[in-house]
Amino acid sequence: MVNWQGRSDRKPSGGKLKPFRGKRRYEMGRDPALTTQGPEPLRKIIRVRGGSKKVKLIKDSYVNVVDPQSKKTVRLKILEVVANKASLDFHRKRIITKGAIVRTEKGNVRITSRPGQDGVLNGVIVAA
Repeated sequence: MVNWQGRSDRKPSGGKLKPFRGKRRYEMGRDPALTTQGPEPLRKIIRVRGGSKKVKLIKDSYVNVVDPQSKKTVRLKILEVVANKASLDFHRKRIITKGAIVRTEKGNVRITSRPGQDGVLNGVIVAA
């Protein structure tokens, strides 16, 4: 469930404030994408406020990594999710978010993009 980021429900004195109106449609939240490792890329395109489009990555098996020696971007296959500091539950469920560590053929990679917002998995190699 997504909480509304509005005003506090308490006065400075500690008294309870009554809501002066309900939520508006532009204040609504959405469920997170919860990106996982999958055999082929699965993306979901949604319309956002203002008519723009947002791409949510649901599943993918490759990560784009910049090779430090050649300065070229290479696609590496994800073998497993090693750690996710965002949540211990995310680590158990193998969910990939920004900051997650995944194991690839060339070593561990830290995810630098936001797959639920950007629709792509980018990362950098982590020194062991």
